[in-house]
Order: sequence, then C-alpha cells, then structure tokens
Amino acid sequence: MRILVTGANGQLGYDLIKELEAREITALGVDIEDIDITDAHGVKHVIEEANVDAVIHCAAYTAVDAAEDNVDLCMDVNEKGTINIAKVCKELDIKMMYISTDYVFNGEGDTHWKPEDDCSPINVYGESKYKGELVVKELLDKFFIIRISWVFGVNGNNFVKTMLRLSKTNKEISVVNDQVGSPTYTADLAILLSDMIVTEKYGIYHATNEGFCTWYEFAVEIFNQGNIDILVHPIKSEAYPTKAKRPQNSRLDKSKLATNGFKLLPPWQDAVKRYISDIATPPL
Repeated sequence: MRILVTGANGQLGYDLIKELEAREITALGVDIEDIDITDAHGVKHVIEEANVDAVIHCAAYTAVDAAEDNVDLCMDVNEKGTINIAKVCKELDIKMMYISTDYVFNGEGDTHWKPEDDCSPINVYGESKYKGELVVKELLDKFFIIRISWVFGVNGNNFVKTMLRLSKTNKEISVVNDQVGSPTYTADLAILLSDMIVTEKYGIYHATNEGFCTWYEFAVEIFNQGNIDILVHPIKSEAYPTKAKRPQNSRLDKSKLATNGFKLLPPWQDAVKRYISDIATPPL
C-alpha cells in the first residue's frame, strides 16, 4: 500500500510517516516546500505522480490566535486546500483521511461530544476546519474524518515543551483550569490512524488518549512526571485572555472506535510519561 501524508513535518505527520514505514507501508511525506495545497493544479500533479492508495491530510493552518487576524489565509489553507485534495481523491477513487479538531464544537456544557453532534465553532480556526469536514463529506464516500485534541509530539512545539521550558526560568506559573480536554501523544495517534487507513470502516471518529483534564492538571502532571519542583497556580480563562476564544468543554466521545474494532489509546498520563522519556533520549 502507498500512502501520501501531507504536513509530514508537523507533529502528527512526522509520527505517521515513522509508523507507516515501520509497518512496511510506503509512506510519501510532503510539506509546504513540496506542495501548495491551495494550488489545485499543483495538488493534482503531486497526488497523481505519487500513485497512492490513500491520502492522510494532516497539513493545516493551526495558528489559532493568528487566524483571527488572517481569516482569508486560514480559510484558503484549511478549506480550499482540503477541497483541492478531496477532488483529486474523488477523481482517482482513493481513500482520504482528514485530520480535524475538537474546535469544531462550541465547548459548552459538560457532556462528551459525539461524532454526529452538531458543530458550532467559536473561532476562525474551528470554522475553517469544520468547512473542511463539510467538503470531505460532500465530495467523498471513502473518507475518514478524525477529530483530535491537545496534541503533543516529538517533532514540533506544544504545551508539554512549553511547560518544560518555562520551568527552567520560573519558580511558579499560572495555568488555565476551566478548559477540559484530552492530551494526545501523536505517536499513539499514529498507531491508531495507521490501523484505520488500511480498513474500509469509513466515517467520523474522535481519537485522543483516554481520560480528561484541565490545562492546569495537564501542567501539574508534566512537572510530576519530570520531577520538576515548580508552583502551579490555577486560573480562569478570563485571567489569560487570548485573541481566539477557546472551547471550555472538549470532552470527546470515543466509543465509536471500540464499536468498530479499533483499540483505544492509552491514558493521557501514561502518554505524558513516555513522551517526556522520548524527548529526553531522542533516537540516534
């Protein structure tokens, strides 16, 4: 099997390439220097030349706050870029996996969001990713839409690395304690997505490590796992204003994974422990 992975230099794309190759699946990784996904002709050429059985579309404009000031660019990449890829997948009759986000929901309430729940994004980034979802559903039959959240991986910047960096210059920090979600290690996610892409169990799925926490609880666990002595203060979102509004409830219902025979990811605390070990001892 041959699979094209967009956004190959990102956190998830990087781990996906590694996982697919470990399974002796031909993984062709492309990133912004190889393909401009907003260029329909370029996208068509790259995918046709790759001669693949599936496309896993990880590439995206993910600067959530900057998106509020760069609406057109964000929409071009996340909506138009997805349209371009989906059209070629339809024409070639190949599978497409679109990586989406918990930000498609408004984050209200305290229940677990199900894949079929209505979407109502509260920021530009979430709206752009939701529009990408609509395109994939409209154009394709052979599609997976995977909503993920709070990702951290070896190849890129993320909350864990930020906390570890801050701990080197601060004796105490303040972290938001009223937004709930599931931290997700891209190495774990890559295993699941690799399992899924070889099947025909199409549809919309939620995929994160098991369990939920606030950003504050996430930070405390990071420092505990790293044996770092630092005082963490819980604060409300209003005390840490951001350009883009964040959903307060990002609890995602992942029962559809088990229903379709896919293995659930390990608990997020276990993922944090392994991740800190992985970045402390990078591969040779």
